Amino acid sequence: MATMNLRDGIPPQTYGIGFKEVWEVDSEHFKVGLVQHTVGWPLQHDTYGGSFMYHMEPNIILIGMVIGLDYKNPYLNPYNEFQRWKTHPEVRKFLDGGKCISYGARALNEGGLQCIPKLTFPGGALIGCSAGFINIAKIKGTHTAMKSGILAAETLSAALVAQKKADGGEGSVASGEDASSFPSIEVAAYEAEMRESWVWKELTAVRNVHPAFHYGLLAGMAYSGFTLEVTGGREPWTFAGPSKPDHLTTGRAADYKPIDYPKPDGKLTFDILANLSRSGVNHEDDQPAHLRLRDAKLSEWQAGKSLEENAGPEQRFCPARVYEYVEDEKTKKPKLVINAQNCVHCKTCDIKTPGNFIKWTVPEGSGGPAYQGM
Repeated sequence: MATMNLRDGIPPQTYGIGFKEVWEVDSEHFKVGLVQHTVGWPLQHDTYGGSFMYHMEPNIILIGMVIGLDYKNPYLNPYNEFQRWKTHPEVRKFLDGGKCISYGARALNEGGLQCIPKLTFPGGALIGCSAGFINIAKIKGTHTAMKSGILAAETLSAALVAQKKADGGEGSVASGEDASSFPSIEVAAYEAEMRESWVWKELTAVRNVHPAFHYGLLAGMAYSGFTLEVTGGREPWTFAGPSKPDHLTTGRAADYKPIDYPKPDGKLTFDILANLSRSGVNHEDDQPAHLRLRDAKLSEWQAGKSLEENAGPEQRFCPARVYEYVEDEKTKKPKLVINAQNCVHCKTCDIKTPGNFIKWTVPEGSGGPAYQGM
């Protein structure tokens, strides 16, 4: 992104951390086709987020919560907020007596239209979630990702054919030639086609929903109703996108109080490591760590700064307890430990860690979560 200057003049992307559980429930708690979305409790009014619940035959309930990573309180624990949400009577009544069979988490692009960067560069293009095509009002992005892939394939094919013809070739991408024989080109037509597609129209209609919540829950709800139900997104103004990336939004610990979360009961709410076992996560013990420090020379200073100024929020926002501070046996000072084998590849640490000193890289082989029914 930075190397190709794809975000020049574009606001930084903002993200959310999404949690999901799959439950098997008794028939009396199951309602075919029920869809339930909520906002507000247990989150504070200045924290963007919401929940979902879907009932799927024969007796499966999918539940989840997405919390914006632009939150300020360093003591907020997104996983514990999700667990607390399940204790609400309107949620608990469906899950009591049921069995959680799967758990997972991932980061979502939440910036919307304002944060979509330049989509093409020589030899490549941004497609789907890598570009940020999620309709955040619906928490849906599969359909837009598929459309972007279709348009990328169509425009690339046409560009390669045109290039081959210009070079005196057969003008075919199915001629059996080695892929390396094709030149590295930038398919600018892809972005042009995206801007003319229904994807762009859909994202334009909801462009002001997320920014409206920067004024608080009530203002966000009121404006969302106005833009979705009254104007259909046709208002002549567009709210500004984020002014800074999520890793710069975390407040100082001195300005906030620790949050006392209820202990998990093991039936409805779960300890994070107990739930992690339902993700099927696995990494080979001897593989290189895929969670790395951007600057090893500054790592100790950066980790200490995060702990001292922001109470080490990486030990709370990680949905797999990858990060923890333990006492160093020699210095007796807190030391950051990275349990990379726990990682479910949500990439939240690369987004939210103060100082942005953690870098998520692609792990070796097939390591990672093995989600079932998600």
